[in-house]
Amino acid sequence: MNLKNIFQKLFTYEPPVEYNFSLPEGTQNTESNDNQAVDSVSDTEETINIFPSLNVNLEYMKTKYNLLINSDVILRQFTINARGKQYNAFLVYIDGMVDSEIMDKFVLEPLMLRNKSNLYEGTQSKVISEAVANNITVRKVKKFDLSNYLMGCLMPQNAVKEATDFDTVANGINSGNCALFVDTLSLAFDIEVKGFKQRSVNSPNNEIVIKGPHEAFVENIRTNTSLIRRIVNNENLVIENLEVGKITKTKCAICYMKNITNSDLVNEVKYRLNNLEIDSLLSAGELEQLLVESNALGIPEMISTERPDKTAKYLLKGRVIVIVNGTPYGIIMPAILIDFLTSPEDSNLKVNFANFLRMLRFLAAFITLLLPGLYVAITSFHQEILPTGLLYSILSSRENVPFPIIVEILLMEISFELIREAGLRVPSAIGPTIGIVGALVLGQAAVSAGIVSPILIIIVAMTGIASFAIPDFSFGFHLRYFRFAFVLLGFMAGFLGIALGLFVYISFVCSLRSFGVSYTTPFAPTTESKGNGYLLNPIWKREYRPSYIASKKEKNQAKISMKWKYHKKP
Repeated sequence: MNLKNIFQKLFTYEPPVEYNFSLPEGTQNTESNDNQAVDSVSDTEETINIFPSLNVNLEYMKTKYNLLINSDVILRQFTINARGKQYNAFLVYIDGMVDSEIMDKFVLEPLMLRNKSNLYEGTQSKVISEAVANNITVRKVKKFDLSNYLMGCLMPQNAVKEATDFDTVANGINSGNCALFVDTLSLAFDIEVKGFKQRSVNSPNNEIVIKGPHEAFVENIRTNTSLIRRIVNNENLVIENLEVGKITKTKCAICYMKNITNSDLVNEVKYRLNNLEIDSLLSAGELEQLLVESNALGIPEMISTERPDKTAKYLLKGRVIVIVNGTPYGIIMPAILIDFLTSPEDSNLKVNFANFLRMLRFLAAFITLLLPGLYVAITSFHQEILPTGLLYSILSSRENVPFPIIVEILLMEISFELIREAGLRVPSAIGPTIGIVGALVLGQAAVSAGIVSPILIIIVAMTGIASFAIPDFSFGFHLRYFRFAFVLLGFMAGFLGIALGLFVYISFVCSLRSFGVSYTTPFAPTTESKGNGYLLNPIWKREYRPSYIASKKEKNQAKISMKWKYHKKP
């Protein structure tokens, strides 16, 4: 046995293949055969239909929801009065997720109390239609059916569905509904009585604008879809629901304009969502990682937004939006490079102001990615391109610094990132204190101690400020992450290393595709943008939707949109 195998055996842990557990005597399960049969049925993955016997359904629900140990799952047994007869029934719901007042007034009270709705004679049939022809009244009647009678007469709740299997019932209970089981019926009623606490609609926290709406998504999926519908206000807006995750069964909403969005794009989004074999989905960030194609550089290929107005804007351009229940963000797909350097405020500003801000953001992206690397390359290899006065100033400022330039800049960049992360994680009451301490550490103290040069403080500060000017957090994080790679390339080979790194980086970006759309369109490959490039045209010239989306409706507005100005006078 060689030395490698000895160390591998000493320090490598191999978990056991099987675990053997034993219970102390007297703690074994002593349930009846009927309960064991219910357990064996509930453990199977196949769909189990609801039984006509109320007792069997009762035992099944007790076992499925572990009612012997669950404290928040409530099972309420009672008797229904229906046309002079009484039927045993029970309700199952989760305490804290239902509105007790709604359930009492619109579910239990109509079913339990004697009133005009449930005191008809048992022999009376239901009139389903009546017609009068030639003074002769013709009536069509239907025999009494308990399920139809309960649904149509005794439950005034506006959202009631019939369920024939236990999986559908469980999904409703888990989402905040209550389930009604009635004796002799091989179905259950899924009654919507949601009443759990949720956050109200507030202003956005991460995508702040000055001139624009101040509403943001919340964690409730129905509130988010209603915010979108209020803005779009058109019947062609389609919102399809599906569930992702075998355990959590998280609700996701696919939103698109039926008369605008490309059908192939919608089908591709549905295909990817329907083919996710996962146990749980808890956020839109997780879904974004599951839907994205292979991307070694981590460049975001979908837009994540908390603004309903931005979502509606992309919907009307032909994009598809996916909203995940429990997350105050919507995912916009597909996305291209220029989308991450635009702000929802651009369309609310005059075109010259908006284009000025877009050029500033492009400059901010360049500074964030390349400025530290260029500084290292110039000071290490290309001092001759600097003016003599500036070169002497840099050399004199670094005269007392004991570290090489690469150590100096990595120290400051990592310190800046640590302070930024600490400012995000600490409680808001002491957040400003972190900023003050960081400014002192990165500024006066570091320079006075001779650890860094003053010019480097300026470089790091400019880079940090520029990174905060990127509208999209994911794209700004990507640029901050890869600036370290260009710092190392600039230190190793100067401008040549940065040029090679840019060549590889741009080549990879040009090869990306987001749901079939080239990431760098309309620049590479060059296509006719029709006013949908990076710089905006005047609003009266924005006649076409982006051609790379291949939407069903090419034009966005008429050629002469301001007819009040260009109408022909008689």
